[in-house]
Amino acid sequence: MVTGCGLEVGLRKKRDCEALRGFGQLVTAKEFVMKCATLGEQFFEILTQVHDYLSFYEQCGLEGISHGSNIPEKQATTFTLETIAAQLQDCQRCPLHRQRTHILFGEGNPRATLVFIGASPDAEEDQQGQAFVGPAGELLTKILQAIGLCREDVYLTNLVKCHPPQNRNPEPAEIATCQPFLNAQLEFLRPRIICTLGSLATQALLNTEVPFAELRGHFYDYHGIKVMPTYHPSDLLAHPQQKRSAWEDMQRIQQEYVGFSRAETIPRLHTITGEAERPE
Repeated sequence: MVTGCGLEVGLRKKRDCEALRGFGQLVTAKEFVMKCATLGEQFFEILTQVHDYLSFYEQCGLEGISHGSNIPEKQATTFTLETIAAQLQDCQRCPLHRQRTHILFGEGNPRATLVFIGASPDAEEDQQGQAFVGPAGELLTKILQAIGLCREDVYLTNLVKCHPPQNRNPEPAEIATCQPFLNAQLEFLRPRIICTLGSLATQALLNTEVPFAELRGHFYDYHGIKVMPTYHPSDLLAHPQQKRSAWEDMQRIQQEYVGFSRAETIPRLHTITGEAERPE
């Protein structure tokens, strides 16, 4: 004879078994345990990254992470680019450290109005230990000169600071691992304009999956900073037909830069005046 309590327990067990069968097609207890173990490892990895991020900010002298909508005033920061870079020495936070030659933190004017952000260093940059070198770097230098600037006027960096093997795109986990360092760089620099180079840098910084073709050519807001997506110089070398569009993007940046330069009392090394010539 089955009692009411026993029937209820039996029905509950049946419902639990049916639920397990529908959970990722798990049909055995062993597979269920293995799935839970995998999820546990992923959760532990997330907690470890959060711990590393908070430790990094604490070492920079910050008491917590701001929820404000704007990048804080530069006077309010308690760290420098040097202290941020020091936290990356011999970094082994992600697998990219295994094959890198150099950590490319970034370089340029620490008071720059304009910051360029690419996806990752390429093989030549990794070998030389300098950002944006080789043919792509030479093209970027020409583009800057065409709008009245030089490399010393701007700041150059990437989403990730180490070269991915075979020049592949960095993985989402690798980008996430470097994110606190890029955030800290931008918090210190407080640029007026960011130019993201290529689809990966653009979508990662703006946290969007909107296609790059729809994003480029327009300004977007990033914590009070204007962001202009455009093609990476290496893309322009591979697809010269994109140069016209990239030049239009740079002219928009030039106009914004002129406006900020006139409004600021801090002198700049170069003042953009007149019409620039399109780089070939």
